[in-house]
Amino acid sequence: MKRILLTGFEPFGGDALNPSMLAARALHGRQVGGHRIVAAGLPTVFGSADAMLGGLLRQHHPALVLCTGLAGGREGFSLERVAINVDDAPIADNAGAQPVDAPVVAGGPAAYFTTLPIKAMLAALQAQGLPARVSDSAGTFVCNHVFYGLMHQLATGRGLRGTRGGFIHLPWLPEMGSPSLPLDAMVLGLRVALGATLKDVSRPVRPDRSS
Repeated sequence: MKRILLTGFEPFGGDALNPSMLAARALHGRQVGGHRIVAAGLPTVFGSADAMLGGLLRQHHPALVLCTGLAGGREGFSLERVAINVDDAPIADNAGAQPVDAPVVAGGPAAYFTTLPIKAMLAALQAQGLPARVSDSAGTFVCNHVFYGLMHQLATGRGLRGTRGGFIHLPWLPEMGSPSLPLDAMVLGLRVALGATLKDVSRPVRPDRSS
């Protein structure tokens, strides 16, 4: 059975929870569109997160990769359009690193666009009554670092050029602040977003630059 790699992050910045990790783990082993979800947690650490993701890609050879992270203060699902080649941390990561204006990949392209059909995903989420929007900034912290690293590996890695990939930011859980979504809504939304992507597999892999 083909596999979907779904990742979340460990808590960071003093939070006890990270909904991206919880939502990903809740979907581990589930099936969507004839694909089995393999969920994994990534460290909120520059370099280490990207390296772990590379190992997961080589281990599982997924047909689809969706990385998720927390964007506290945002409302609903943020479907990220573009990853930029910049690490510029507003706070230290979980290993104490705080890079300033450093490249994610030295000599890499300035940016990569998602290859997920974010407009189809957006429509599917909104049809379920879930708050969602397309975002043009994944920030410059570890989330963007992993998003850029993912897209670079898919673009350059052996045997990965047919694999689609992208990133979704999730909001706080209700106990963490507002705006928020309950965990079951996040789990549902990720299933819906993955289902919308798999319905789109007949289209060629290409960056989604639609407005």
